[in-house]
Amino acid sequence: MSTNIAALTELDGFIGGCLVDSETGLMLASEGGGKIDLEAASALNTQVVKAKLAAIDALKLSDTIEDILITLGRQFHLIRPLTSAPTVFIYVALDRKSANLGLARIKLKGVEAGITL
Repeated sequence: MSTNIAALTELDGFIGGCLVDSETGLMLASEGGGKIDLEAASALNTQVVKAKLAAIDALKLSDTIEDILITLGRQFHLIRPLTSAPTVFIYVALDRKSANLGLARIKLKGVEAGITL
């Protein structure tokens, strides 16, 4: 089992990130955080993932979530469920001024590839 998400810290604009079990809302691993309470972010972003899954089901889209982007005034928040374990997701908060979304999505995919549960 490997829950290493340390590579997230290499992202430009990195604030904090975590690996979360969306069935319980519990954090499995974390890095950084700054002024963001990653424990609270884990639980609250679990609700975001569950709401999107419910919307996909209600709309009969027969699809999965690749990632969810939340754009705030000063931050980007990315949520990426694991392909191998869709009930677990990576969450990362980035400073909007210095982050590169394209590179962040690529890095998240790479971090995901290194996680085994």
